[in-house]
Amino acid sequence: MRCPYCGSLDSQVKDSRPTEDSAAIRRRRVCPDCGGRFTTFERVQLRDLTVVKRSGRKVAFERDKLQRSVEIALRKRPIEPERIERLINGIVRQLESSGEPEIASETIGELVMEGLRTLDAVAYVRYASVYRDFRDAHDFSELIGRLDSEEKAQAEADESRPLERSGA
Repeated sequence: MRCPYCGSLDSQVKDSRPTEDSAAIRRRRVCPDCGGRFTTFERVQLRDLTVVKRSGRKVAFERDKLQRSVEIALRKRPIEPERIERLINGIVRQLESSGEPEIASETIGELVMEGLRTLDAVAYVRYASVYRDFRDAHDFSELIGRLDSEEKAQAEADESRPLERSGA
Protein backbone atom coordinates (compact mmCIF):
# COMPACT_ATOMS: atom_id res chain seq x y z
CA MET A 1 0.00 0.00 0.00
CA ARG A 2 1.48 3.35 -1.08
CA CYS A 3 2.08 5.89 1.70
CA PRO A 4 -0.15 8.96 1.18
CA TYR A 5 2.53 11.22 2.70
CA CYS A 6 5.80 10.27 1.01
CA GLY A 7 4.67 7.90 -1.75
CA SER A 8 6.74 4.97 -0.49
CA LEU A 9 5.47 1.60 -1.70
CA ASP A 10 6.23 -0.05 1.64
CA SER A 11 3.94 0.15 4.67
CA GLN A 12 3.37 -2.06 7.68
CA VAL A 13 0.02 -3.07 9.16
CA LYS A 14 -0.04 -2.26 12.88
CA ASP A 15 -3.66 -3.13 13.69
CA SER A 16 -6.57 -4.86 11.88
CA ARG A 17 -10.17 -5.11 12.99
CA PRO A 18 -13.60 -5.49 11.39
CA THR A 19 -15.75 -2.41 10.96
CA GLU A 20 -18.99 -1.95 12.92
CA ASP A 21 -21.11 -3.96 10.49
CA SER A 22 -18.29 -6.42 9.61
CA ALA A 23 -18.56 -5.41 5.95
CA ALA A 24 -14.91 -4.33 5.81
CA ILE A 25 -11.57 -4.69 7.56
CA ARG A 26 -10.05 -1.51 8.97
CA ARG A 27 -6.24 -1.52 8.95
CA ARG A 28 -3.95 0.99 10.70
CA ARG A 29 -0.69 1.27 8.80
CA VAL A 30 2.65 2.98 9.35
CA CYS A 31 5.23 3.97 6.73
CA PRO A 32 8.76 2.85 7.73
CA ASP A 33 10.30 5.59 5.54
CA CYS A 34 8.56 8.72 6.88
CA GLY A 35 6.77 7.37 9.99
CA GLY A 36 3.36 8.50 8.67
CA ARG A 37 0.30 6.67 10.00
CA PHE A 38 -2.86 6.11 7.97
CA THR A 39 -5.94 3.92 7.80
CA THR A 40 -7.09 1.70 4.95
CA PHE A 41 -10.27 -0.33 4.47
CA GLU A 42 -10.53 -3.68 2.75
CA ARG A 43 -13.95 -4.63 1.33
CA VAL A 44 -15.30 -7.54 -0.67
CA GLN A 45 -15.95 -6.68 -4.29
CA LEU A 46 -18.12 -9.19 -6.13
CA ARG A 47 -17.46 -7.82 -9.62
CA ASP A 48 -16.13 -4.83 -11.49
CA LEU A 49 -18.97 -2.50 -12.39
CA THR A 50 -19.15 0.03 -15.18
CA VAL A 51 -21.42 3.06 -14.98
CA VAL A 52 -23.13 4.13 -18.20
CA LYS A 53 -23.61 7.91 -18.06
CA ARG A 54 -26.56 9.72 -19.66
CA SER A 55 -24.25 10.76 -22.50
CA GLY A 56 -23.44 7.09 -23.20
CA ARG A 57 -19.91 7.41 -21.84
CA LYS A 58 -18.75 4.50 -19.68
CA VAL A 59 -16.67 4.89 -16.53
CA ALA A 60 -15.59 2.53 -13.76
CA PHE A 61 -17.87 2.50 -10.70
CA GLU A 62 -16.29 4.30 -7.73
CA ARG A 63 -17.67 3.54 -4.28
CA ASP A 64 -15.96 6.66 -2.92
CA LYS A 65 -17.85 8.87 -5.39
CA LEU A 66 -21.14 7.33 -4.26
CA GLN A 67 -20.16 7.87 -0.63
CA ARG A 68 -19.22 11.52 -1.24
CA SER A 69 -22.55 12.30 -2.90
CA VAL A 70 -24.52 10.68 -0.07
CA GLU A 71 -22.44 12.51 2.55
CA ILE A 72 -23.00 15.84 0.78
CA ALA A 73 -26.77 15.27 0.88
CA LEU A 74 -26.52 14.35 4.58
CA ARG A 75 -24.18 17.20 5.55
CA LYS A 76 -25.16 18.73 8.92
CA ARG A 77 -27.95 16.17 9.38
CA PRO A 78 -28.18 14.16 12.63
CA ILE A 79 -27.51 10.75 11.05
CA GLU A 80 -25.06 8.30 12.62
CA PRO A 81 -22.06 7.35 10.42
CA GLU A 82 -22.94 3.65 10.83
CA ARG A 83 -26.34 4.22 9.21
CA ILE A 84 -24.70 6.07 6.31
CA GLU A 85 -22.22 3.22 5.86
CA ARG A 86 -25.06 0.66 5.90
CA LEU A 87 -26.92 2.66 3.24
CA ILE A 88 -23.86 2.81 0.98
CA ASN A 89 -23.04 -0.87 1.52
CA GLY A 90 -26.64 -1.78 0.70
CA ILE A 91 -26.60 0.19 -2.55
CA VAL A 92 -23.26 -1.33 -3.61
CA ARG A 93 -24.53 -4.83 -2.72
CA GLN A 94 -27.67 -4.27 -4.83
CA LEU A 95 -25.58 -3.11 -7.78
CA GLU A 96 -23.12 -5.99 -7.53
CA SER A 97 -25.80 -8.64 -7.09
CA SER A 98 -27.88 -7.36 -10.02
CA GLY A 99 -25.80 -9.57 -12.31
CA GLU A 100 -25.25 -6.73 -14.76
CA PRO A 101 -21.67 -5.55 -15.38
CA GLU A 102 -22.95 -2.22 -16.72
CA ILE A 103 -25.24 -0.04 -14.60
CA ALA A 104 -27.04 3.08 -15.84
CA SER A 105 -26.24 6.16 -13.78
CA GLU A 106 -30.02 6.70 -13.46
CA THR A 107 -30.30 3.34 -11.66
CA ILE A 108 -27.68 4.40 -9.13
CA GLY A 109 -29.38 7.77 -8.64
CA GLU A 110 -32.76 6.12 -8.02
CA LEU A 111 -31.24 3.69 -5.49
CA VAL A 112 -29.62 6.60 -3.65
CA MET A 113 -32.88 8.57 -3.61
CA GLU A 114 -34.80 5.53 -2.34
CA GLY A 115 -32.26 5.03 0.44
CA LEU A 116 -32.16 8.69 1.43
CA ARG A 117 -35.96 8.87 1.45
CA THR A 118 -36.08 6.27 4.24
CA LEU A 119 -33.07 7.74 6.06
CA ASP A 120 -33.72 11.51 6.08
CA ALA A 121 -36.32 13.60 4.22
CA VAL A 122 -34.13 16.72 4.08
CA ALA A 123 -31.22 14.80 2.55
CA TYR A 124 -33.65 13.22 0.10
CA VAL A 125 -34.87 16.65 -1.07
CA ARG A 126 -31.28 17.93 -1.32
CA TYR A 127 -30.19 14.97 -3.43
CA ALA A 128 -33.34 15.04 -5.57
CA SER A 129 -32.88 18.75 -6.29
CA VAL A 130 -29.48 18.09 -7.85
CA TYR A 131 -30.27 14.70 -9.38
CA ARG A 132 -33.51 15.86 -10.97
CA ASP A 133 -32.01 19.28 -11.85
CA PHE A 134 -34.62 21.46 -10.15
CA ARG A 135 -35.01 24.81 -11.89
CA ASP A 136 -37.22 26.80 -9.51
CA ALA A 137 -39.06 26.78 -6.18
CA HIS A 138 -42.09 25.08 -7.76
CA ASP A 139 -40.02 21.92 -8.28
CA PHE A 140 -39.16 21.87 -4.58
CA SER A 141 -42.73 22.47 -3.42
CA GLU A 142 -44.03 19.72 -5.72
CA LEU A 143 -41.57 17.16 -4.30
CA ILE A 144 -42.26 18.22 -0.70
CA GLY A 145 -46.01 18.00 -1.36
CA ARG A 146 -45.58 14.41 -2.57
CA LEU A 147 -43.51 13.59 0.51
CA ASP A 148 -46.16 15.10 2.81
CA SER A 149 -48.99 13.14 1.19
CA GLU A 150 -46.98 9.89 1.37
CA GLU A 151 -46.22 10.49 5.07
CA LYS A 152 -49.91 11.18 5.78
CA ALA A 153 -50.96 8.01 3.95
CA GLN A 154 -48.38 6.01 5.93
CA ALA A 155 -49.58 7.50 9.22
CA GLU A 156 -53.20 6.66 8.36
CA ALA A 157 -52.20 3.11 7.44
CA ASP A 158 -50.36 2.77 10.75
CA GLU A 159 -53.40 4.04 12.69
CA SER A 160 -55.79 1.64 10.96
CA ARG A 161 -53.76 -1.45 11.90
CA PRO A 162 -55.21 -3.33 14.87
CA LEU A 163 -53.03 -3.37 17.96
CA GLU A 164 -51.41 -6.70 18.69
CA ARG A 165 -52.12 -7.95 22.15
CA SER A 166 -49.75 -10.06 24.13
CA GLY A 167 -50.96 -13.35 25.53
CA ALA A 168 -50.12 -12.30 29.12
